[in-house]
Amino acid sequence: MNKNNIVMDKERLGAFIDAVLAIIMTILILELEKPKSFDWQGLWELRMNFFAYGLSFFWLGAMWVNLHASSHLIKKVSQKTVWSAIVMLFFSSFFPYTTQLIATHFNNGVMQAFYGIIVLLISLSVICYYRTLEEANPTEAIRALNLGRISWMKWDMGIKLIGLFLSLTIFPAGVGLSVLITLLVIVIPNQFR
Repeated sequence: MNKNNIVMDKERLGAFIDAVLAIIMTILILELEKPKSFDWQGLWELRMNFFAYGLSFFWLGAMWVNLHASSHLIKKVSQKTVWSAIVMLFFSSFFPYTTQLIATHFNNGVMQAFYGIIVLLISLSVICYYRTLEEANPTEAIRALNLGRISWMKWDMGIKLIGLFLSLTIFPAGVGLSVLITLLVIVIPNQFR
C-alpha cells in the first residue's frame, strides 16, 4: 500500500481538528476564576487571568486559521497526517491547564516555562503536520505555502525560545510576553499575506 493512499477524507480530519480545538477553547473560559468581589476591583484582580485566557484563545485561533488556510489545496490525507494531527491536538489539550497555571502564577518562571514548552511542542507538531500534508500532496502550491510558513515559524519559535530562557533566568513573564509579541507581530500579520 502506497504511503500516500487516502486513509481518511480530508473533511473528516478537518472536522475532527475543529471539534477538538473548539472544545479546548471552550474549556479555557470555563477555567477562569470567579471574582472574589463582584465589582470593578474584583474584576481588576483577575486581570492576569483575562490576559492569559485571551493570549491562549487567540493563539489557538491563529493556529486554527493557519491549519485551514491551505485546506482547499489538500487532496489527500495520509496516516502520518492523521497521527501528526493527533499529536498536535494532544499538546493543544494541555492549553487550558497551562493557561490556568500562568493565570494564577503569572510571575512564576517555572509555570511560564511549562506554558512555553507546551506552545513550542504544539508549534513543532504543527510543522510536522504541514510536512505530512506536503508529503501526501506534493504540489508546488503546497510546497511554496509550507516554505513560507516554516520561514516565519522559525522566527516565531526563536522569539519564544528567548522568552523561555528569560522565564527560567531573569524575567519570569518572558514566555507570556514572547507569545504575545509573536502573535501580534509575526503570526497574525503573516495570515494576511
